[in-house]
Amino acid sequence: MAEDKVLSIDAKKAENFSEWYIQVLIRSGFVDYSEVSGCIVYKPLAYGAWQQVVEAIDKEFKSDGIEDSCFPMLIPEKLLKKEQTHLKGFTPEVAWVTHTGDTELEERLAVRPTSETIMYASYSKWIRSWRDLPLRYNQWNSVLRWEFKHSTPFLRSREFLWNEGHSVFATSEEALKERERIISIYMKVLKEYLALPGILGKKTEYEKFAGAVETYSIEHIMPDGWSLQGPDHHYDGQNFSKAFDIKFLDKEGKQEYAFQTTYALSTREFGVMVATHSDDKGLVIPPKIAYIQVVIVPIYKKDNQEAVNAHAVKIYESIKGKFRVRFDDREGYSPGFKFNEWELKGVPLRIEIGEKDIANDSVMFTRRDTGEKQAVKISEIDGSISKIFEMMQEDLYRKADEFLRSHIHVVNTLDEFKSILKEKGGIISAPWCGNTECELKMKEEYGTKIINIPVEQPKHADKCIYCGKKAEIAANFAKSY
Repeated sequence: MAEDKVLSIDAKKAENFSEWYIQVLIRSGFVDYSEVSGCIVYKPLAYGAWQQVVEAIDKEFKSDGIEDSCFPMLIPEKLLKKEQTHLKGFTPEVAWVTHTGDTELEERLAVRPTSETIMYASYSKWIRSWRDLPLRYNQWNSVLRWEFKHSTPFLRSREFLWNEGHSVFATSEEALKERERIISIYMKVLKEYLALPGILGKKTEYEKFAGAVETYSIEHIMPDGWSLQGPDHHYDGQNFSKAFDIKFLDKEGKQEYAFQTTYALSTREFGVMVATHSDDKGLVIPPKIAYIQVVIVPIYKKDNQEAVNAHAVKIYESIKGKFRVRFDDREGYSPGFKFNEWELKGVPLRIEIGEKDIANDSVMFTRRDTGEKQAVKISEIDGSISKIFEMMQEDLYRKADEFLRSHIHVVNTLDEFKSILKEKGGIISAPWCGNTECELKMKEEYGTKIINIPVEQPKHADKCIYCGKKAEIAANFAKSY
């Protein structure tokens, strides 16, 4: 007889968010720690969800003319040094390969923190004429950044998975136009797959990507009131093309430097997703990306086990090609044990079938997010699953969006700022003069940074809350992961 005990979550989300978050990730089997500090193992629940995200984004990219590519993960030091601003931004994070066996390399090789330098060395060889443009390549890979001491799965992992897109255009107008399309793809996938809202805005000069002219980001709010940066898009102008000699002959035969953009979405989004939707029972995963969408649990006694299992198998066979489904026919475990285990793992929908259900030609549905139960006729199972998944996706997004909106606070004075920061936290929208000195002083004194300057500007006072000088914009301040 198997041990009839589920590894449960004993920390409370509302009381100890940090401990709760780790317990949910590890005890659910979503991820596990590895023997490499700061690097996690993506178990099937996590990696299967990531594959769904990749598929959704990649479909959108390809429909927009973006092509997949794969470049080396090792970057010669001489290439990193070609763009000094970029190198300075990543120097603390770079891990180096210095030896092969006992032999020291003539030149150090960086383990990819991001791929601009290795890709653009090739771009400079491939691009000769305006006919070679635009060039729009994307990579799905992992990167390594080693700058921090204390890691948190997804939120601050040394190695993480992501997409990195690198586009080259003949004009700045074309390059700038790309941002709207890429951001719209990210926002669509966040909403329709991960059920996550975000705030779109422009990064300050201090916070923008190293080497970029401007950076736009989508920012999230976590249950503890701290913000987390999501997907971003960078307009790099001619910074990299001049450093890597990416030139082309235009239609008039004049040689010009190209204009470039970069953009990315990473597995950091899983940290936001888990933190936002999950509860004290464990994971809650939106149905579109769940590795297992449906679990079927037969409920039987010894004298009717064969009959109940036979009906459960028929249901399993009828839906397994349409949904990602698991049939839990394990012996030695009670139905209650199975219910709790699949709730811990975040499976969106549980189907229960017992002798009474067979007599009624029905099954019992249980939604993971709300716990709501519903009797469904066997003939209506397919349509009912699809309908519940649509409702679940909408409900998860609505709830997350309401939480986000309720944690955005518009203030016009420093006293209001300090009061909100102390009592409520969240994102504080405040008038700012645009001066980096004020930005850094606010960061030093209050532990907040400007996460972005929102595209949708609220009404605000005309004086900076810190220095009192003229303020033409409102910036979003927050404590940030």
